[in-house]
Amino acid sequence: MRGGEAVWVAEIGFLLPRGALLLLGICGALSLDIKTSPEVRGYVGEQVVLKCSFKSSFPITESLTIDWTYRPLTGGHMETVFHYQSVAYPASVGRFKDRISWVGDAAKGDASIAIQSPSVSDNGTFICSVKNPPDVYHNIPQTVLIVTERGFSFHLTSVTLLSIVVFIPSTVVVVLMLVRMGRKAGVIKEKKKPGCKKSSVEESESEYTDSCMGRLKTWCLNCVDTDEEDLY
Repeated sequence: MRGGEAVWVAEIGFLLPRGALLLLGICGALSLDIKTSPEVRGYVGEQVVLKCSFKSSFPITESLTIDWTYRPLTGGHMETVFHYQSVAYPASVGRFKDRISWVGDAAKGDASIAIQSPSVSDNGTFICSVKNPPDVYHNIPQTVLIVTERGFSFHLTSVTLLSIVVFIPSTVVVVLMLVRMGRKAGVIKEKKKPGCKKSSVEESESEYTDSCMGRLKTWCLNCVDTDEEDLY
């Protein structure tokens, strides 16, 4: 190899690494930073929002484009479900026809969209892509959408549970005792009708019943007093 060729090869070998570093530097300077939620959960029939934010090293212009693509959980080809350039262009065909709306603000770095009336069949992976020429290089974050049926849930607080445990049994006992008292009072009233003479046994039973009613009244009053003290 002649001397001139050797020098030329050496210069190329020296310039190639520097050129590669320069290219990497340019790509790094012109890259966008896009952030999305790794997973979004929603309920059937209730609007769900897919959030996407971005930062560009250049001012936002009319050349800015935003694209959302979708792939079902079962796999298949990616399909574009939303496009934005100055104005929003929701999908006019496919499973998301007339169900995607623009809720973002490009000037503030917000590229979020909303899905109306989602269903379980909408579950899949969404990708938010943003380009702001000459800032066109960016990461590719993915969002997995999981839509489920909203189940009925009822949670008992400790106060509610305590009230149920304490007051319901007490109410049942009081009602049963009042019913029993009413029946005995009816029997006694029947026996007190004119022409009915009480036997010694009946008189003792009447005294016993009166004594029981007196004790029951005292017990009920004590219960009321106790409940009022517990409330304070």
